[in-house]
Amino acid sequence: MTTLYLAGDPAADALLARDPFALLTGMLLDQQVPMEKAFSGPAVIAERMGGVDHLDPAAIAAHDPEAFAEIFSRTPAVHRFPGSMAGRVQKVAAYVAEHYGNDAANIWAGTTTGVELLKRLKALPGFGEQKAKIMVALLGKQIGVRPDGWREAAGDYGVEGATRSVADVVDADTLTQVRATKREIKRAAKA
Repeated sequence: MTTLYLAGDPAADALLARDPFALLTGMLLDQQVPMEKAFSGPAVIAERMGGVDHLDPAAIAAHDPEAFAEIFSRTPAVHRFPGSMAGRVQKVAAYVAEHYGNDAANIWAGTTTGVELLKRLKALPGFGEQKAKIMVALLGKQIGVRPDGWREAAGDYGVEGATRSVADVVDADTLTQVRATKREIKRAAKA
């Protein structure tokens, strides 16, 4: 079984490793909050939905939007923007339920090229170019999803030995390296 170090909590990371929709949800939540907060979010959602052992896209999509937003809003909030992110998670859940047989793994199952995988990810609500590329890199580097040309499709995030994104975080040291790289990129962009 895959071992991940994204949430910084063994139980939350175990959920991400065994549940493709939880991993996809963590990636969706990974904006404007620390990475560990984003990738802990799926475990918090699962706990607040009654202690379920996986996130069911159809059940999430069918959940009353106000009640689902309340799940996100309880202290501590799942995300800095609980209402809007709850809505985004429900949109992705509905898309996965409708287009991928309620199984997020079907997004990458059977893809033969990195370009195809990137296209599928970019079609998801809330997944722009950069988030989709990072997800391709995460799938390739840590989950073993490696269709032909996946590194090229992931762009700079797919480079072996890179420390640019969540795709490169496997322990506390690589987390520190990724944070340093991000600071340097931001600093260079301001210069």
